[in-house]
Amino acid sequence: MDVFACGRCRGRRRVLAYLTAPSGVRAILEHLGLPTRPGRLAPARGPLQSAWC
Repeated sequence: MDVFACGRCRGRRRVLAYLTAPSGVRAILEHLGLPTRPGRLAPARGPLQSAWC
């Protein structure tokens, strides 16, 4: 998968900035109305019982 390929025009995207300060990232996400905290992870599961047979 090429993350720099535009899905609409097949042009090339380019990186405009790298955000490293948590406060700056949080401010942008809040402005866009996006969650600022990561989602909860589901607990790990073992193999199915049928895998042991």
